[in-house]
This record gives sequence, C-alpha cells and structure tokens, in this order.
Amino acid sequence: MKILLTGATGYIGKRLLPVLLENGHELVCCVRDVNRFPSEGVFTDPKISLFEVDFLKEVPSSEAIKDIDAAYYLIHSMSSGKDNFEDLEEQSARNFIKLVKPTAIKQVIYLTGITNQEQLSKHLASRKNVEDVLGKSGIPMTAIKAGIIVGSGSASFEIIRDLAEKLPVMITPKWVNTKSQPIAIRNILEYLSGVLLKKETFDRAFDVGGPDVLTYKEMLLQFAEVRGLKRYIFTVPVMTPRLSSYWLYFVTSTSYKLAVNLVDSMKVEVIAKDRELEKLLGVKPISYKKAVELAFQKIEQNNVISSWKDSLASSYQDNSLLDHINVPTDGCFSDKREKVIEGDPDTVLQNIWAIGGKKGWYYGDWMWKVRGILDKMAGGVGLRRGRTHPHNIYTGDTLDFWRVLAADKKNKRLLLYAEMKLPGEAWLEFRICEKNGKNYLQQTATFRPVGLWGRIYWYLVLPFHFFVFEGMAANLLEASPSQKQL
Repeated sequence: MKILLTGATGYIGKRLLPVLLENGHELVCCVRDVNRFPSEGVFTDPKISLFEVDFLKEVPSSEAIKDIDAAYYLIHSMSSGKDNFEDLEEQSARNFIKLVKPTAIKQVIYLTGITNQEQLSKHLASRKNVEDVLGKSGIPMTAIKAGIIVGSGSASFEIIRDLAEKLPVMITPKWVNTKSQPIAIRNILEYLSGVLLKKETFDRAFDVGGPDVLTYKEMLLQFAEVRGLKRYIFTVPVMTPRLSSYWLYFVTSTSYKLAVNLVDSMKVEVIAKDRELEKLLGVKPISYKKAVELAFQKIEQNNVISSWKDSLASSYQDNSLLDHINVPTDGCFSDKREKVIEGDPDTVLQNIWAIGGKKGWYYGDWMWKVRGILDKMAGGVGLRRGRTHPHNIYTGDTLDFWRVLAADKKNKRLLLYAEMKLPGEAWLEFRICEKNGKNYLQQTATFRPVGLWGRIYWYLVLPFHFFVFEGMAANLLEASPSQKQL
C-alpha cells in the first residue's frame, strides 16, 4: 500500500515510519522543509519519497500523491508559541483534506487525545474540533484517542523524568492528583499500524490506554521507584495555573508555552471509556512501570529515535529553517577562529558532532550553564533540551539552546542558530577545510544586533567570547570524542 505520512519528522512520525516500512508499505512523507528529513539509516529506504507541503499555507497539487491508499494525520500545535493555535490546527486540518480529497485515499488515521470530560482544556477541545473536521470530510476516518504517551523522548516522559530525577522533595500543585491512563509508545504504534485499512475501524473513534489508571503523583513516584530513587511529594492547593506553568518551565526542559498548555490539560482526567480496539487488534497493553523500563533501555543504548523537541521547528514562528541558513554579513559582529589541524581531521569532525548536551561545549561549561539559567529566567529555552543522540546530529535537531540548520558531515560543516533570548540573532558555524595541503578548523560566531541594545550586548559579552570561543576551538582540536578538555 502507498501511505501518506504527515508529521514525518515529529515524535510519533519518526517512530511509525520504520514500522510501516517493515510491514512492506510505500511511504510519502509530508515535510515542511525537505532539508529537515534525516538522511541516514532507515530514512534512506527507497520506498520513501518526500512531499514538501506547509498545511498552514495554500497546498500544492495532489497529482504526485493521487494513488495513495491511506494517510496518517499526526499534526498538532501544542508547543506553538502562537496564541491562536486552535485556529491554526483547524486551518491545517482543512488544508490537509483539500490536499487528499482528490486522491484515491480510502482512510485517514488520526492520533488525538481522550476527550470524555465535559470540560476540556483548550488543547483537547482543539483536538476534538480537528477530529470533527476530519470526520466530516467524507473520507473514512479512524481516530485513536490516547492520554499520556510513555516512551523515550516523549514530552510527558521527559518532564516526569526531569521532576523525578532532579527533585528529591517536590511541592506540587493540586493537579498532580488528576487521574490519567498512560500508554506505552509501543502500544500506540501497534494501534496506529493495526487499524490501517481495517474496515471495522472506519468512521469510528477509539479510546486507548495502558492497564494502569494513575494520578500524576503516582506516576512520578512509580517512575522514581523504577529508577531506584526515593522521592517525597507534598501537594498544595494554592498554586495558580500561572505559577504551576512557571514551576514546570523552570524545573524541566519544556518551553513556557508548552508548560501552559500541559498545565491546562493536566486538570482534565484522561481515562479510556472502553477497551474495544485493544480486543479488536489483540494488543497486549504494557504497564506504566514496564513502559518506563523499556524507555530507559532505549536511552541507555543511545537508541532514542525521536524526541518531542524534534517537532518544535514545525511550530516555530519561522516555518522554514532555510530562512536562517544563509548567515548574513552586513551589519553583523563576528568572532572568527581558524586553527591548523595537526592530527586527524576526522577526529576533530567527531568532536564537533559530539558538542553540546552531556558532552558540553569544550570550554567554560560553567559559563554556558550560567547563560542557560539567565535564558530561562528571561523566558527562553535554556540548556535543558540537550540533544537526542550523543553522536548523531540531523538538520532541525535541538542542541541545548541552539537549532541545527545544517549538519553536513560529508562536507564537514555544522551550522547552528540560537533560539535563546537575544537582542538580535546569532549563528555558530564549524567547518573543516583544506588549504595549501593543510587541514583547518574554521569556527565562526555571528551576531546580527537589533537596535542599540543589541550592540551594547555584543560588547558586554565580548570579553567572555575571547576565552570561550578560543578555548572551544583549541579543545576541539585536542580532545578525543569521548573526553573533552575543561
């Protein structure tokens, strides 16, 4: 079968893709920017083709996908910084229908949230609205409705991990007593692949969940138990939604906007009303504790396929990474370092590809951490996002408070764009090039200031740049990929 996969570079899409390939399907992956699509491993399978489309804009002709059999709709804007995400989600759904309506499509499969409560959060109400839009299209639609998804890299998992691993004692809002029915990512993939062109599921919505109904407090404590940690949680009734959002934002790696939406949703119980799909497909639900254990097996094997942060670029205020990939020169300040590589240039390239996250920045890590704290205090992303994999980098990945604009290992170039709070824009570029028979490391930091304050900012941090960027360039030459110099 030929399947259209939206959200192909997002958390669920990257996990579902290899499952569909293994089942023998041909895939057309919808992406906003083809440069973001991974170019290694399973993502290079010849059964994959790319279709560039932005569902928030006028959709292109569907002639190239006219023979698709089914489509997965995996688009949402929960982490978007825009206040009108409900309108954007509806617009996206309507444009999706406009694209696929003229094709041979027989089914749309939509992953959404459980919406059994009368009072829904803005996020869940928006998801319900999208379900209605897709359901009224005339195309048979199957909605799979889930609560918290437990898997390495999922937003809920990483937030619970941040809280449980960093805070021995937690003073928590009262929403930690809200009940939920967490489900393992493996079960979600079984449901998504299992309903494909299964006529019994057409024009129907199914709640899915794991075997455990738990409060968020119980999930935190059971997570800690799996990790061998002793944790104490005390609940207070006085923490407002705004304070709750700030609490999540400062303690975890989430953005503030996502924290607001999460807090809003966490006040609503998400419990499956039946287990019909589980019986229909013969799925064996995985317990919450087992799902946590399986997630850490992936983490410890450095085999995290996708992260919730992967989809941020599609919710980012700039729709294309290409908007920033050409580093400007006019009106910019720059710090350029060029050093001869006396040793193996491939070793230096490995060092570059290992930068950030737990590895650090090869010089003055404490200064980077202070900058991350200041960024969090200013409402930025901070350093907690880390990186998905310790050695692999793909275009579109997050790297602490940077976004990867270009990760071209063949041409030995890594280009990063700053997503921290700045009075301007910043780029950090690494290249390895050959001149006159010698290999050189070229490291360039570029800053385009906005207004007078942007220029003042550059001169204020200039003394730190001398030590940080000089030390980083020197240590990239000298450190092995597994051991950096401080």
